[in-house]
Formats: sequence, C-alpha cells, structure tokens
Amino acid sequence: MQAKPLIATLLGSAVLALGLSGPAVAGSWDDMDPQEFEAVLDKKFAEGNYSKQGADNCLMCHRRSEKVMALFDGVHGRADQSKSPMAGLQCEACHGPMGTHNRGGKEPMITFGENAPLSAEKQNSVCLSCHQGEERMAWHSSVHNLEEVACSSCHQVHVAQDPILDRKTEVETCTSCHTRQKADMNKRSSHPMKWADMTCSDCHNPHGSMSEAALTSTTVNDTCYECHAEKRGPFLYEHAPVAEDCAACHNPHGSVNDAMLTQRAPQLCQSCHASPHSGSPIFNSGEDRMTAGKSCLNCHSQVHGSNHPNGSALQR
Repeated sequence: MQAKPLIATLLGSAVLALGLSGPAVAGSWDDMDPQEFEAVLDKKFAEGNYSKQGADNCLMCHRRSEKVMALFDGVHGRADQSKSPMAGLQCEACHGPMGTHNRGGKEPMITFGENAPLSAEKQNSVCLSCHQGEERMAWHSSVHNLEEVACSSCHQVHVAQDPILDRKTEVETCTSCHTRQKADMNKRSSHPMKWADMTCSDCHNPHGSMSEAALTSTTVNDTCYECHAEKRGPFLYEHAPVAEDCAACHNPHGSVNDAMLTQRAPQLCQSCHASPHSGSPIFNSGEDRMTAGKSCLNCHSQVHGSNHPNGSALQR
C-alpha cells in the first residue's frame, strides 16, 4: 500500500493539515462534528504515525468481533497476496494510521458505511488509492460518484465473497436502490435477470463509462447487438427507429407487453405512423387483422429490417 496517493486524495491539502494547531479531541469520536472529525484525520495522516505491530495491535481489542475477523476470509485479508492491504500497512491501509487510537479509543479512525461520519468522497478516495485501472477510468463523471454513493454502499470487504461480485447476488444488490428497474424485471416480459442468467453489469459499468447510462458499449444498440446480433444488419431496407435506438420501442428492463415493447401494437406503431390504413375500409370494417394477434406485425413481420428485393414495406 502506498501512503502518498492516499494522503493526496484523502487529505486534499497537506499544507492545511500541517498548519493545524491540533483541534481539541472530544470525549469520544462519536461526539465529533464532521469538520472536527476530518481535521483530526488530516493531522494523523500528516504525522503518519503507523503502528509497528500492524494488525496485531488492532486485534488486541477487535478480535472478538466476528465482522472484523471475517476480513481474513476474503482477499483483503490475505497476507500472501502482494496487492492485498494485509501485505502492506494491514488494517491501517484502509482505516488510517493508528496514532494514539489504542490509548482509550478516543482518537478517530476512518470508518466506512452509511453511518460513517466521513463523506462518501473521502471514503471512496481510500478505495481508489488501490482500485484504479480501465474499469474505473470514468468513475469521477459517473452517476454513482456525482450522487455521492460510497463504495461501501455496494461492496463489502469483511466477507469471504463480496455479494455484488457474485452473479447470483449482484442483481439483488443493485436493485436495493434501483427499485423501478426491479419492478420492471418482474413484469411478464423481461430479460432473465431474476434467474441470474443475466446481470446488471452485462450491460452497465457501475463505475461509469463514456456512454450514456454507463453502458459497457458505445451506444444502446451496440450493447443490444452483443446478444441480438441478428438485428444488427446492415439491411437493404432499414426501419429508422431500429437503427437509431432499440429503446425507442423496447424497455430493456421489462414490460407488460410481449418482446418488452413499451406499448403494444398498433398503438406503438401509430405513435409514428399516424396515417397508414386509417382510411382503409378493411381497417375500419370491424375485422381484426389490423389489431388482433400481432397486429401490424401480421403483415409487416420484418420490423427490424429486410434484405428482400420486395421488402420495402418490411413485409418480407
């Protein structure tokens, strides 16, 4: 673990930290207001007073906690892996230098989670001091970062297996916040996400991307084509909305209509095609060929595009 990147991201300005005269430490760190809490942490990092005993010093008090000891069941607790915190500064790699914390427990350490007094930005800076790379290149412009979502809101460290990194439990973790998508997934027509045959990360990068909706591919269509290659084309006769955006007709998270359509035909078709057949006696005679079954698709079956010489009306 490198201390310098952590200090640069977590503390902001070392000059400010060194210039502190030492704020009064409250009776317990739970009693500190957030500004005082961060000021004490800034000073501790500037001093860099790490324990020479590492995790052994921490475990003298914390070994009775099952949650703490669960760290050693996962990758973050493995001393035999060079990139693991336990191979470097150990507990202090994430929770900060001990200083005089073990002398009565009145000096604060970095804590993570919803009830932590430290801001999500500074919590995340600890994680990002190690977890950088291609998948997190766009993190700073991602919706999760802009909405101040902490890494610990999705990830768990003190466990054998982080639930969000398991395909069987990933969707459950994501939909604990994304409730609208959870509702769509349970509609009659949806991708097989309830059975973990697909996961959110198959289409989205939760750490951000250069495309809309944090998609893994450049566009919505390119993302869809990764599975639905037969819809890619090129076609001799293209259907404009298909080439533009699959989501113009489909709700990718699920719908009450067949094929995840946002509306059922003919209403969906008539949202663009207001006039075709409207004056036709067949259409207005009470016969159901225009509305029953697949409606417009009874005739215009190649709605995604056609390569047939007579397929200009997407009928062949």
